[in-house]
Amino acid sequence: MRDLLNDLEDGTPQEKDPVRRAQSAFQRDMPKRFYKEVSVGEAPDGYLIQLDGRELKTPSRGLFHLPSRQLAEAVAREWDAQEKHIDPGAMPLTRILNTALDGVVHVKDEVRQEILAYGSTDLLCYRAESPEGLVEAQNAKWNPFLDWMERSHGARFRLAEGVMHVEQPDETKSILAGLVAARDSAIVLAALHVATSLTGSLVMPLAILEGAAEPDDVWAATHVDEDWNISQWGEDAEAARRRAVRKAEFDVACLAMRSSSV
Repeated sequence: MRDLLNDLEDGTPQEKDPVRRAQSAFQRDMPKRFYKEVSVGEAPDGYLIQLDGRELKTPSRGLFHLPSRQLAEAVAREWDAQEKHIDPGAMPLTRILNTALDGVVHVKDEVRQEILAYGSTDLLCYRAESPEGLVEAQNAKWNPFLDWMERSHGARFRLAEGVMHVEQPDETKSILAGLVAARDSAIVLAALHVATSLTGSLVMPLAILEGAAEPDDVWAATHVDEDWNISQWGEDAEAARRRAVRKAEFDVACLAMRSSSV
């Protein structure tokens, strides 16, 4: 694989989003599987992955050391599941961790700002005017997260009907900034960025990170509108396939957040 940091610094047009910019560095032809056995070992600062006894490195040849055995074992399963070729598209957790260890670690403040942008346009704040069934479904799924944020952190959000932007109180924005600033782990920041991007919300991933919500409940809340439409008109097979791919990435992002938050 190419050196991520060189890719970030070359002269080609770059994605503005720092996490997606880092991820783009891993796009290349799929190499053949070159190993037989995958195992997890201990490192002085956590855990590592071994391929036929040789330590796995990041694309820029950095240390691929992880803070928990649970996270390392999940990565090992991704590598062990590869068949004749190594398909990065089938390894969302490895991709997130490579992004964190080779990219996000160098641009933490930039990534924090990208994450915070979701606090100003949080999905939970934009409600349907009708039909009544959808309005009720949004209230049932979304209000508990806003109640939790106010109860736990004192942050109150303004709501709007439709897509017209609503400016959040300065105090709320300051509280969110403090919550994100408190996260120093590059892995947590990379995973939080993925989770906010996939849900369109900052509040819900923060609830997962703090143990106040389960990933499946957040995923269901994210898709209230979509699920209501499915209940009315049926499900499109291609849309369902794309949703399953996003769900797999969301699940490993949540695992990375929770396994690395210390």
